[in-house]
Amino acid sequence: MPLTLGLIRRLEAHEFGTCQAHRQVLCQNERRLRKVISDVSIEIQNFSMNQELETISAAKVDDEVKQVECHCCGLKEDCTSAYITQVEDSYSGKWVCGLCSEAVKEGMLSAPETAINKQELALSSHRDVCQKYNSTTRLNPKLSLTSAMRNIAKISSEKRNAVGFKTSKLARSSSCDPRIDFN
Repeated sequence: MPLTLGLIRRLEAHEFGTCQAHRQVLCQNERRLRKVISDVSIEIQNFSMNQELETISAAKVDDEVKQVECHCCGLKEDCTSAYITQVEDSYSGKWVCGLCSEAVKEGMLSAPETAINKQELALSSHRDVCQKYNSTTRLNPKLSLTSAMRNIAKISSEKRNAVGFKTSKLARSSSCDPRIDFN
């Protein structure tokens, strides 16, 4: 019996040692697997970061700011290439600043219904107004003010002299207050 008990103990020790060695191998394999997973996840992150950087650098090229001059008033603005393209597409290849754009939209509303290209008509009309303003008002503001006052007086006079325009005149025969005498 003692021989059997010793044999059993040796077998148990051998199995235990084998199990322990097996556990160590499993632990080493698990560590290697974790390291591989970690390395792969780092590579994936680096790849996605590189993709983002390429996208950002491409966007920076598109967001490059350029100076552009308004077709109507001559105002110069700094705009991105994408915005410039968008505005030029809206106005037949001509860049128009925001203020002139609103004036052109108003001009399109007042354009005759029979006009084929209302936008072109409104754009050329507004451009003519801007050119006239730039050639007179900016050069000599006093002369421009005088001209504007003359035009206002002329229009007012024309309205007063119109055929169908008559104003009734009030005549007082006496005052409301007896102390005031008109005679």
